[in-house]
Order: sequence, then structure tokens, then C-alpha cells
Amino acid sequence: MEKIQSQRVPLSLKAYLILIKPGIIMGNAITAVGGFALASKGHFDFWLLLAMLEGLSLIVASACVFNNYIDREADRKMSRTRNRPLAVGSVSNLAALIYATLLGLSGVFLLAKLTNLLTLFIALLGFVVYVGLYSFLKYRTIHGTLIGSIAGAVPPVVGYTAVSGGLDLAAIIIFGVIMMWQMPHFFAISVYRLKDYDAAAIPVLPLKKGIGATKVQMLLYIGLFMCVSSLLTVFGFVSLLYLFVSTLIGLYWFWMGIKGFKARSDQKWARRMFIFSLVAVMALSITIPLSV
Repeated sequence: MEKIQSQRVPLSLKAYLILIKPGIIMGNAITAVGGFALASKGHFDFWLLLAMLEGLSLIVASACVFNNYIDREADRKMSRTRNRPLAVGSVSNLAALIYATLLGLSGVFLLAKLTNLLTLFIALLGFVVYVGLYSFLKYRTIHGTLIGSIAGAVPPVVGYTAVSGGLDLAAIIIFGVIMMWQMPHFFAISVYRLKDYDAAAIPVLPLKKGIGATKVQMLLYIGLFMCVSSLLTVFGFVSLLYLFVSTLIGLYWFWMGIKGFKARSDQKWARRMFIFSLVAVMALSITIPLSV
């Protein structure tokens, strides 16, 4: 009996960890640090940064658990997600909802207590867009990706307002940069996971308009990504170093996109595009504190 219990505890802890999607939390934290650095202008308040990251991460974790709950039926139809805790029943629906609520309330408390109300409002706005709009509309429209990109572009603004206490042109630009980045990032996922989305009846762009049309859209958004990124330097928020890095990243990403039209395997090409998108956002987030 003791042996059985000792095996169940780690399994249960792992299930609750999977529910919060650590990879998504990490990605949001990285862009939030970029926004924080942009507003800090080289003068980092470590404790404020930590408070912002803790509060934001808890709210993102809450959103991910709610999303897992909403997606539980579709997850059973996709090879990538069929072993998620709610899909296999290793965590009950009620337990997941309680878990999500407690995570969210904890995040709200931290942001309200240790940052400012604007930062809390923006974080909650992202939560509502992700859970209340994206999680449902992605099953009904090809524009779900665009809605999801809005929610995904909120974290750098949360980081920015935690320092500045207000919204300005720099906050709007950094929002636009991450929003434009997310579109080809998500499109790449939808191409290399196309069979899964088809099985779950999720109307992603490559299913409804074709992979060729998706590749064109990816190039369009990569071009917009480069243009919007350049505005941070044009308006004097960051140095030429950022412009150089963002342009270099954008051009290489664009070139990879063009190569996709001659790719022998769309899935392998899309996976490379996805991986490079992660490298790109990491590089930009690192470059910002070096450029302010």
C-alpha cells in the first residue's frame, strides 16, 4: 500500500504541473522581462521584477488550466494532447477548476499588492481574451489565431506598466512586435500539427485556406514584425543595436519562409520555422536591456 501511494503522489504532482503548461509560462515571462527592461531604461528594480513575474505567471497558469478544461474533449482527439491530465482523467474537472481559480486569485493579489492597478487590469484583460474568447472561438473561426496573438502580446505590456505605471507609444509598439511575431509562430504550429487540428475539427488557416496561403500569410506577418520592431529605434526607445538584431532576425526568418515554397516536407519546414521563432523572441528580449 505504501509503495502504491508513493507512486501516486509524484504522478499527481506531475499532472498538476502539466496543467499549467510551464512552456507557455516561460515564454510569457521572457517577453514580460523584455517589456520590463524597456520601461526600466537600465535601472532594474529586481524585487518589482520578481513580483511582476510571480503575479503574471500565476495568472497565465490559471488561464492555461482553464484552457485545459475547455479543450479536454478536443485533446482526446489529438495525438499531441491525448495524454493531458483532463483528457485521461488523472485530474478531475472540479479539481482543475478549483486549482485554476486559486492560481488566478493568487496572481491577482500579488499584482494588486506589489505592482499597480493598471498592470493588474492589463493582465486580467489578457486572461479574458485568452480564456473567454480564444479558447472558444478557435473552434469556430480561422481568426482564432489572431485573437490568441492579442492575448499573447499582453505580457510585455504587463512588464512595461509594472515599471512605468502608464501606457505610452513604447508600450503600444512592444505589444505590436509580439503580436506580429505570434502570427507566424502559431501558423508554423498549425502546419506541422495539421493532422491533429483536422482530427479535433479546429479550423486553422492551413486547413481552410491551404498551406500555400498560410505560407504567404507568414511572410506578410514576418514583414510586419520587422517594420513594427524598427519603430522602437525610430522613436528613440532603443539603440541601433536592437534595430540591427531585429532586422537580422527578421530577414533570416523571411528567407526561411521563402524556402518553404520549395520544401519537400511542409511539416519539417514548419517545425524549423517554429523553433526559429522561439530563438527570435528570446534574442529580442535579451537585446532590449542591452539597447536601452
